[in-house]
Amino acid sequence: MNGDIDAQRSGSRPRLARAFAPGSVGNIGVGFDLLGHSIAGVRDVALVRRIDEPVVRIAAIRGDVAGVDTLPLQAERNTAGQALIALRATLGLSHGFELELEKGIPLGSGLGGSAASCVAALVAANALLDAPLPREALYAFALDGESVSSGSRHGDNVAPMLLGGVVMATATRMIPLDVPAWLHAVVVHPDQVLETRRARAVLADPYPLHVVVEQSAHLALFLTGLQRGDATLLREGLRDLLVEPRRAPLIPGFAAAKAAALEHEALGASISGAGPSTFAWFASHAQAEAAAPAMQAAFADAGYGSRAYVTPVAGPRADVIAAGAYA
Repeated sequence: MNGDIDAQRSGSRPRLARAFAPGSVGNIGVGFDLLGHSIAGVRDVALVRRIDEPVVRIAAIRGDVAGVDTLPLQAERNTAGQALIALRATLGLSHGFELELEKGIPLGSGLGGSAASCVAALVAANALLDAPLPREALYAFALDGESVSSGSRHGDNVAPMLLGGVVMATATRMIPLDVPAWLHAVVVHPDQVLETRRARAVLADPYPLHVVVEQSAHLALFLTGLQRGDATLLREGLRDLLVEPRRAPLIPGFAAAKAAALEHEALGASISGAGPSTFAWFASHAQAEAAAPAMQAAFADAGYGSRAYVTPVAGPRADVIAAGAYA
């Protein structure tokens, strides 16, 4: 990829655009398939060309991540390709798109890699439309793309990528939530792969009603803590009783990494998305920086190297990369 928006134009619109989408923490523990936040430090990039042929095709998928050569080039089997197919069909476009992907988010990491590809592609393609759509209108197409990977239409990854920060994602809405500027996160990705479908399979058995009620209380405390900027409420709320207990055994080192975060004054810690990445929230950047090595050491003790990202919880949103900008 050359990294620039092409100067070639069709009418008043460019013929080529490049965009990035950041990684994300899906679920945020207590908000399964409902809440997510974007993170700094890791991202996917999409280069999209507007072509005269009325099709969507993927020209290349590259990146220094394991397994990138296994990703499908058939547009309908790829999250980014399917998102652009949905965009074309819904808008009745006479033109098509050619797509190149640069993968920066590890596969099967729980950092929203499949979502980032489709969001980056949509943001780039949107910049090429004669009448670009608002971010909210891209949501349904992003859900179409995400469903290719996960088998379901959940927006807890694509929504925060589209809007940035913490977002509540329902079947039809993206609702940005207040985030105090002091909130920071550590997200540690161990050198493990956990496929989303496997991680979802362990959730199939029903839950006792009293556990669901208690989880609802935690969610209410968590959302109120965000709205008020109240660390005490966030600490009380950021405790997952539903998903984490069933997925934790699939992630060697997770329990120790979580314990390390809590020992370093984390407000809470849990599994990022489907895992194996682990996240923790802190009341300051300094606390997050201090905790990251301890969380990594916990995975190292379990035999796994890792990479840690320290990021504001109010992370970036996907955007077009301007001509000449470093990518």
